[in-house]
Amino acid sequence: MLQKKSHLRLFLLGFLLCLSFSCKIFAQTTGQCDSIIRKGIEHMQRNEHVRSLELLTQARVMAEKKNWHQQEFLAINNIGANYYMMLEYGEALNHYLEAYTISLKYLEPQQEMIVLNNIAILYSKEKKYDQANDYFKKAYDIAKKNKDHLKMGLYAMNLGNVANETKQPKLARAYFNESLPLLVSQPQFVTLAKIGLADCDLSEGNTKQSLATAKDLYANTKDLDFNDVGISLLTIISKSYLKENNLQLASAYANKILQKNPNLETKIVVFDILSELNFKARAYDKALQLKDSIITANAGLDAIKNGKLFENSKVKFEIQNYKNEIALNEAKLANERKLFYSIIAIIIIIVFFVILTFRNLSIKHKQKKLIAERSEQILALELEKEKSASNEKETIALLELERLKNELESRNRKLSAKALYLSGRNQMIEEVLSELSELPQLSKDTSVVSHIKTLKNHLKTDNEWDNFITHFEEVNHTFLQTLKTKHPNLAANDIRFISYIYMNLSTKEIASMLNVTAEACRKRKERISAKMELPENINLYDYLASL
Repeated sequence: MLQKKSHLRLFLLGFLLCLSFSCKIFAQTTGQCDSIIRKGIEHMQRNEHVRSLELLTQARVMAEKKNWHQQEFLAINNIGANYYMMLEYGEALNHYLEAYTISLKYLEPQQEMIVLNNIAILYSKEKKYDQANDYFKKAYDIAKKNKDHLKMGLYAMNLGNVANETKQPKLARAYFNESLPLLVSQPQFVTLAKIGLADCDLSEGNTKQSLATAKDLYANTKDLDFNDVGISLLTIISKSYLKENNLQLASAYANKILQKNPNLETKIVVFDILSELNFKARAYDKALQLKDSIITANAGLDAIKNGKLFENSKVKFEIQNYKNEIALNEAKLANERKLFYSIIAIIIIIVFFVILTFRNLSIKHKQKKLIAERSEQILALELEKEKSASNEKETIALLELERLKNELESRNRKLSAKALYLSGRNQMIEEVLSELSELPQLSKDTSVVSHIKTLKNHLKTDNEWDNFITHFEEVNHTFLQTLKTKHPNLAANDIRFISYIYMNLSTKEIASMLNVTAEACRKRKERISAKMELPENINLYDYLASL
């Protein structure tokens, strides 16, 4: 039976493990979704946009089904970031706006600020500065309302950059000055804000200040590659020298930018600077060549954009295929789930019947065991009954013995009380007679003196004590007999003294009854112990009680 139970337990354990494992296969958690989003962002940073979009789309589908708004927002926002990096600004804007809608409905202001800033940057790239300014301002207002000083500084700096692009240097300067104390904890952003202020000085014609600021930043900034800080500073220096008609230095710094192999947009700006300074130097042929270079660079930029559009179309096609694969996988997974649940249902039915069979066998086994236990109980009760009868007789005997013992103790207590009473009474009478005999007026009266002597003689008689001993012997006949047998050398006075000790009277009480001092009583007790040859470690009372 035990072996069958162990097999059943193993079967159930295996079934439960299988069930829990299956649940883990089908279960999807926010942690898994976050992991997919992180991998998608990593691929995006490595410019692997197809793989990044596949992962982010997978995370988006998962989040939409589970209503995980935070994960849905992150997936859609980073899909927009992929399209932004691929120069597909229309697709990027659509995804940013979708993420913005989710942030407004379900999320915190922090997410709203992020997507607003992304939308504003997108409009700024498209040179739609009015829309860019509006979205930067919305993000700035939310940061200010939530007292997020770092974000306030960033968005104020972005507003300053838009103001510079729209030729509003005073407004730009106000934004940059506001951002500087808010960005103290971020030195790289402080550098960008100071570049913005140098650009303001350049727009306002204050070329000496713009040169001083740009050169100082270029000399002291550690990371000139961050956000193309070095190229921006060289551009400001070159433009400042151009405005001061220092054509040689302007050309030197412009060529220094070209040596860094910048992107086409930066090359167009540099070619424009070189073309302008060659016109000022009346080198018209070279100036025209540079204009041609600008046209060529723009054509190259358009070609890149067209290439990106083709690549984007290819990516969209692949993403659509991936979505279709996800849909097919979902359908396949749904069928697998149905099959799995059917198998589980069959297993449950089989397990139910197995458990029912084992339950019936277990009940029969328990019934047999119960019958055997009851038979054993009946036998045990009969034995207990017989044992109880014999124990009852022993108990009656013990009770009778206890009753006799209690009666003996009660009589000894009465004798003790009587002895104490006699002792107290005689002591009091003796004290009264002593005081009367000392009175002068009574000492002359011979008849009174005669009566006092008679009374004293009466007190010295031992009739009362003899009666006491007689009663004690009646009560404790076995004790006195045993004592005399074991210690025949004891005198009558010794036995009398021992009787008082046996009744558990104190030394003071015994001394009072014998009209002796407590010290004399103690010494007598020691002498009697020695006479009885008791060891020093045995108390006299304990020894007497053991008799």
